[in-house]
Amino acid sequence: MYQPNDHFPILDLQKFQEGIIADRDLLFHELIGPREISEPHKHDFFILLLFQESVGTHTIDFDRFVLGSNQLHLVFPGQVHQWQMADPTYALQLMISRHWFESLLPALRFPISYYLKHLVIDLSTTNFQSLLTEFKAIADDLQDGEILWELIYARVKVITLLISKIVQDNYDDYEQYQANPIMAKFVQLIDEWYKSEKSVAFYAEKLNISANYLNVLSNRVLQKSASFLIQERVLLEAKRLLKISDKTIKAIVFDLGFYDNASFSKFFKSHTNMTPSQFKAQP
Repeated sequence: MYQPNDHFPILDLQKFQEGIIADRDLLFHELIGPREISEPHKHDFFILLLFQESVGTHTIDFDRFVLGSNQLHLVFPGQVHQWQMADPTYALQLMISRHWFESLLPALRFPISYYLKHLVIDLSTTNFQSLLTEFKAIADDLQDGEILWELIYARVKVITLLISKIVQDNYDDYEQYQANPIMAKFVQLIDEWYKSEKSVAFYAEKLNISANYLNVLSNRVLQKSASFLIQERVLLEAKRLLKISDKTIKAIVFDLGFYDNASFSKFFKSHTNMTPSQFKAQP
């Protein structure tokens, strides 16, 4: 997620408010027909995309998703994304400010780390229609001469509650996140400290548990070792920096807390079968 010292093109909500007099915490768009975001970038706000139909791909943090009908896509603040949409495409988009997003987190009910596993949700006809009704109601509310933002916020909260219910109904892995606050906190700590702290012992101490128990818990809950979760986060940021920033590999090595180019290259190649230079050069 978002880091204070960032090196990516980061777009804030104000950049999309051309022609709007006052800053808003929410923007609504209809996406119709072909469109492309060829250069990956970050937003500092939350995006909800409701696809009625579409052909193409949407790449979020280097995972490529195939577009289709009755889909909901989630893009969290700080994630890198790009898309290619062809005809026929019809989608509704909500851009939600970081301020509103953070206040809505309790309505999402599960930790963000859970939703990062389910960024694209295939919807039943009933669930699609429920979300479509709220999206269109927001669009209508924004057309009023005097916009009632309390009502719009309430509708967005309803949408986030619906999303929580949909993932609970659709996936059988939500209980492990709901029942394991230690793991939720661990993932949060990784996001905060991964650049400088890569040992399991550091995070275990923060959580007031032993490193061995943290590993056991991580393997049991997420089927991944604690050290792998830390490495996974470092690798994601390395990919982001190599592909999107204008930083040199030497600067990236320093930024991510590696001793030297050789140790970073060995780490990166062990996870990707490519050197950092090879990954950076890929189209």
